[in-house]
Amino acid sequence: MIRVAIVDDSALVRALLKEIVDERGDMQVVGMAGDPYAARTVINERNPDVLTLDVEMPKMNGLDFLDRLMRLRPMPVVMISSLTHRGAEAALRALELGAVDVIAKPQIGIADGIAALRDEVVEKIRIAAQSSPRRPLVRAPQNTNAFGSSDGLVALGASTGGTEAIAEILRGFSPQAPPTVVVQHMPPVFTKSFAARLNGSCAVGVREAVDGEPLLSGNAYIAPGDWHLRVERKGRGYVAKLDRSPAVNRHRPSVDALFLSVAEQAGPNAVGAILTGMGADGAAGLRSMRAAGAHTIAQDRESCVVFGMPKAAIALNAAAEVAPLDRIAQRISESLCAQRKQ
Repeated sequence: MIRVAIVDDSALVRALLKEIVDERGDMQVVGMAGDPYAARTVINERNPDVLTLDVEMPKMNGLDFLDRLMRLRPMPVVMISSLTHRGAEAALRALELGAVDVIAKPQIGIADGIAALRDEVVEKIRIAAQSSPRRPLVRAPQNTNAFGSSDGLVALGASTGGTEAIAEILRGFSPQAPPTVVVQHMPPVFTKSFAARLNGSCAVGVREAVDGEPLLSGNAYIAPGDWHLRVERKGRGYVAKLDRSPAVNRHRPSVDALFLSVAEQAGPNAVGAILTGMGADGAAGLRSMRAAGAHTIAQDRESCVVFGMPKAAIALNAAAEVAPLDRIAQRISESLCAQRKQ
């Protein structure tokens, strides 16, 4: 039984979330609090497995509370954030601080909006219960991995825990890195803020992909939320292709959709890495990349927040190697250098 504590200043939201949790047979609410101070008592007395935490609360901001919690008593936390630009910024900061995932709640029509999120709330609580809570990463100085000139292409795919994993890898890329295409399972408003946040902290340029734009060296392109990102060969380079075809593995954007296109269009000139996340999205696509001659990497269990997607890829023999997160950027660089010498 998953023991859940709910922290939200809205009595209505607390009641709605409690109803959603308690109607499931594998989880139950063991405590609720309207502010972080009351939450401390609930956590100490009820010892929950998962905490849902609102961002905007009285007495202490949810992010400040999360920061203290993850330093003193790390535990799985699912943040509740509004689906706005400001909410997206807060959500990304929460993920940096160690939250497992974020639920984006509507600004209006709260009762109907929360009810519509029933399945998502339950799924994210279950995923959080299986996750490995982590203290905030200490940002290392940017690396300068020597990619040199290359017609290569890098493809990254992630889900739960992936925002920090992707940031860690991209911070290891020098401005000479080949174009990098990225799928992270996130809502639309969040992917735009995510790209902007990375752009300010990486040596490569980072932005949301635009349909038909050339993919240039020294840049990383994030799939916009609710759009599949694929690549298409054009001359010696590649262009981004966006579409809203049906979800793949329940996701749009889908890692499989991206990886399959990279296998077809870039073949042995590509390197793919599948990172932390629940489910199997990307496993089949990574296998296709490997079959096409690309070098493929799966993040190891110890450095994953959720060892789901990499585990599925490893089971399919899709990964040529398994590596810890702090080695993946270097292994991508080394793999591309080795490909050029062949």
